[in-house]
Amino acid sequence: MVSNSNCIRVGQKAPDFSATAVYDQEFKKIKLSDYLGKYLILLFYPLDFTFVCPTEITAFSDVYTELQDLNTDILGISVDSEYSHLAWLQTDRESGGLGDLSYPLLSDLTKQISISYNVLTDAGTSLRGLFIIDKQGIIQHALINNLDFGRSVDETLRILKAIQYVQEHPDEVCPANWQPGNLTIISKPKEAKDYFRSI
Repeated sequence: MVSNSNCIRVGQKAPDFSATAVYDQEFKKIKLSDYLGKYLILLFYPLDFTFVCPTEITAFSDVYTELQDLNTDILGISVDSEYSHLAWLQTDRESGGLGDLSYPLLSDLTKQISISYNVLTDAGTSLRGLFIIDKQGIIQHALINNLDFGRSVDETLRILKAIQYVQEHPDEVCPANWQPGNLTIISKPKEAKDYFRSI
């Protein structure tokens, strides 16, 4: 892993960036600051035309409508060029490609974005980093997997909903395995006992 003395942490402002993306078969310049006012999922992945990556990228695309309903966008990021992204998008899913994708893929060819989010490996590719950034540009969740196993879309959605719930209800916190509609904990010593008595 590349050492980064300015290692980011949950609760800190997300490092800004500007990069070329491929979206709807076109090249487009995208900045992180474009997404202020919305929640954003950053989905780092190792390389185009690999094995686990298309399963993750398409799985998140398949829930894009649900993400939009949650005022959330998503960006895929790897160290490949925008031309490689375009070729992968033009490859159908049955052949290991992406086909039509609902969100942009960013080119981090300089590797500066991966470095700033501390996911760049010594081999020069990105680990499977997932970051949820809130409407104010603050990192609320970070998950980094090694290269050989994918992330859970369902768990990402659960965490996103929990983040949004506690931001809308600042006197409440979400216990383990919380799902929307489940009981929460009032974050005061006396009131919290009501939750613990209920379980």
